[in-house]
Amino acid sequence: MKTLRIKLWRDLLRLRAQVFTIALVVACGVAGFVGEFSTYDSLQRSRDAYYREARFADLFASVRRAPLALRERIAAIPGVASVKLEVAHDVPLDLPDVAQPVTVRLVGLTGGSAPALNALTLRSGRLPGPSAALEAVVSERFAQVRSLSPGARVQALINGRRQWLEIVGTVLSPEYVYATRGGAPDDRWFGVMWIDADRIATAYDMRGAFNRLSVGLDAGAASGGPVLQALDRLLEPFGATDAVDRRRQLSSTIVDNELRQLEVLGTVLPAIFLLVAVFILNGVMSRQVATQRQQIATLKAVGYSNATIGWHYLQLALLIALVGAAMGLALSEWLGRALVGLYAEVFRFASLEYRMVPAVAAGAVLLVGAGAALGALAAIRSVVRLSPAQAMQAPAPPVFRRSLLERALGATGRHAAAMMVVRNLVRRPWRAAFTVLGIAAAVALQISGACWGDMIRFIIDTEFRLVQQGDATLEFTRPMPLSVVSELRRLPGVLQAEAWRNEPVRVRLRGRSVDTVLSGHGPDPKLMRVVDTRAGPVPPPAQGLRINALLARELHAMPGDLLEIDFRLWHRRSATLPVTDVVETLFGRQAYMALDAMNRLAGDGEGVNAAAVTLDAVATDAFYAAVKGAPAVAAVSDKAGTLQSFNETTARNLGFFTAVLTLFAIAMATGIIYNAARIALSERAWELASLRVLGMTRREVSVLLLAELGVELLVALPLGCLAGWGLASGLMTLMRSENIDFPAVIEPSTYGWAVLCILASGALSALVVRRRIDRLDLVEVLKVRE
Repeated sequence: MKTLRIKLWRDLLRLRAQVFTIALVVACGVAGFVGEFSTYDSLQRSRDAYYREARFADLFASVRRAPLALRERIAAIPGVASVKLEVAHDVPLDLPDVAQPVTVRLVGLTGGSAPALNALTLRSGRLPGPSAALEAVVSERFAQVRSLSPGARVQALINGRRQWLEIVGTVLSPEYVYATRGGAPDDRWFGVMWIDADRIATAYDMRGAFNRLSVGLDAGAASGGPVLQALDRLLEPFGATDAVDRRRQLSSTIVDNELRQLEVLGTVLPAIFLLVAVFILNGVMSRQVATQRQQIATLKAVGYSNATIGWHYLQLALLIALVGAAMGLALSEWLGRALVGLYAEVFRFASLEYRMVPAVAAGAVLLVGAGAALGALAAIRSVVRLSPAQAMQAPAPPVFRRSLLERALGATGRHAAAMMVVRNLVRRPWRAAFTVLGIAAAVALQISGACWGDMIRFIIDTEFRLVQQGDATLEFTRPMPLSVVSELRRLPGVLQAEAWRNEPVRVRLRGRSVDTVLSGHGPDPKLMRVVDTRAGPVPPPAQGLRINALLARELHAMPGDLLEIDFRLWHRRSATLPVTDVVETLFGRQAYMALDAMNRLAGDGEGVNAAAVTLDAVATDAFYAAVKGAPAVAAVSDKAGTLQSFNETTARNLGFFTAVLTLFAIAMATGIIYNAARIALSERAWELASLRVLGMTRREVSVLLLAELGVELLVALPLGCLAGWGLASGLMTLMRSENIDFPAVIEPSTYGWAVLCILASGALSALVVRRRIDRLDLVEVLKVRE
C-alpha cells in the first residue's frame, strides 16, 4: 500500500495545474453555496432574534382617526394578546446646510419608555423624558448619515408650526429594519423620530384618538387571518387603509424578499459550478486511468486487487475534490462576511454577524465528494475490469467513418488540417458536447450576474426619467382643491406643476380582494406618468380602470372584467368599473383612472393630494425654502437626491455581486478550457510528435490541437448567451414578489463583456498549453507507444 501512496502523491504533483483549476471550480461552487446559505441563515437568525426580543407585532393597520376607547374591543377579538395604539405623522424636517426638506416620521412614544410591542432598542443617549423642550430619539442609521448625535437640535414643521426637536438618543425599531416610505432605502432623506405621545397628540388634535395600531397574537393562534378580518371590520368606519399581517408589513416584506432571493441565488448558481466540476473531474480521471493502463496491468499482475486499485484512483479524485472544498470553505468565509457587511448597511438589526453553518459546510463537502466519486467511477470501472494481459496492450485505435460534415468539407477542397479537426470532434461527440456546455454555462453565469446592473439602469431610466418627469414631488397633509396647481406655479423657481390623486382602495373580483392604491391623473399627464415597460407612457383611460400586471396576477383579472372598488378613506364609497387594460409596471399593485372620474366616484369634491414640479436650476434653493414653511405639505421628495442615494446604495452592492460572479465565471471557463486542452494534449501527444517528426512546425501542430478548442469555444459562446438570457429570466421569475416585478433586461454590452472575458480565459489557457506543445520531448513521447 505504501507504493500506491507514493504513486498517488506523484500523480497529484504531476497533475498540479489541472488539480488547481478543477479545485478552483469546485471552490467557486462551495463558496457560493456555503457563503450565501450561511448569509441567509445569519440574516434569518438575526431577524428572528431581533423580532422576538423587540416583541415585533403580528398585525398592523392605519386609520384616519379612531378613538382610544376602541382598544377594549380590539383586545376582545379572539386570538389577540396585546394591542398598541399610537399617533404618527410624516413631517418636513429642516436640517442646517441642507436646502431640500428631509422627511421624518414622528411617532408617539407612550410614557417615555419602550412599548410592550415593537420595543425600541436604545443605541445611544436616552429615551425622551418629561421636559419643557420637545425631546426625540431618532433611528440610528438616519442619525449616522445626518450626523445627529444626542444634543443636536433640528426644526420640524409639525401641523403647520415650526418646532425645535432636541435629539436625546438613537434607537432601532423592528418596524423600520428597512427604513423607507415605500421604495428604496433612503437614509439620507427619510428618518423616523419618536417623541412624547401627548405632545404629538396635542399637536395634531388627536387627544383620545389614534391613527396607527399594532396587534400581538396569542402564541396558540394558528393564523392571523381571522383576527385580521375581524380587525378590518372593526376599523372600517374609521377610514382603515391597510390592515396587514407581518408578512405584508413593508419593512418585513422587503427583508423576506431579500431572504428568498439569497436562497434562490445560493441554490441555482453553485449547483452549476458543482456540476461542471464533476464533469471536468470525470474527464481528468478518465484520461489519467487511460494513460496508466500498463501501470494498472502491472499492479494487477503483482497481486493488487481491483478494489485496491479502484480505491487508489478514487482517492485521487477525492483529494482533488477536497482541495477544492477546503479552498471553497475559506473563500466562503470571506464572501459571507462581505455580504453580511453589505446587508448590515441596509437592514438595521440589533445584531448581525456572519456565522458559517456547520451543517451547510458539511453538506457541501459531502456533495462535492459524492460528485467526485461518481465522476471517477465510470473511468475506474472501464479499466479495472480488464485482465492484465489486455491492459498491457495499447487500446484499439478508433474506427473512423466519413461523416456528412467531413464529406461536405472534402467537397469544398478544404485543407487536411481542417479535416483532422472535424474528425477528432466527431470521434468524441459527447466530450465535445460537454465541453461546449461547460463553457456555455460559464458565459451564462457571467451574464446572469452582470445583468443586475442592466436591470438597475432600466429601473432608474423607467422610474426616474420616464415616470417621474418633474424635479420634485410633494405630498399634502389633506386633499387639496385643483387650484393648488396655480399656487404651486407661483412659488419661486417653479416652471411647471401638475397634481394627481392617490387613494387607498380595496379591489374585489370573484371572491378575491386586494388592498391597493388607486391613482387618478389628468387627461395629459407630463410630470408623473404611467409607463408600460413594453409600450411606453400611456394616458389615463377615458373610462373604466387600468390595472398593472402585479395587481392583475393577484386578482386573476383581465381586460373586460368588472372590479368592485371600495374607497377606504373619507366618504368610503363603492363602485364597479371595467378593466380596460393591463400594463406592465415595475413596483406595487396599482390601479389607474382619469382624475375627474375618480373624484366623481369618491364623492368628496375635486381634490388632489400629490403634485410634481419642474424647477429652474438657479432658483431650486428658493423653492425648497418656500415649501419648508408650507403647512399643507407633509413631505417633499427631491428626485436628484433620491436618485443619488439609490445609486450609491445599489452601485456598491451590485458592483460587488457582479465582480464576484464575473471572477467565478472566468475561473470556471479557465478550468474547463485548460483541462479540455490538457486532456486533448495527453491523448494526442504521440500523434503530434509524429507529425513534428514528419516535418510539421510547432505552430502547425499547435493549430491542429487548439483549433478543436477554438471550434468548441465559438460554438459555446452563442449558446452561452442564449443560456444567460434564460438563466437571468428564470432567476428574475423565481425572485419576483407580489410588489416587485423584476425585469429580465440584458444590454448588448453585457453579452459582449461576457464573451470577451471567456475568450480571454480561453486565449490564456491556449497559450499555456501551446508552451507545453513546444516543449514536447519527441523521443520520449514516441517511446510511449513502443
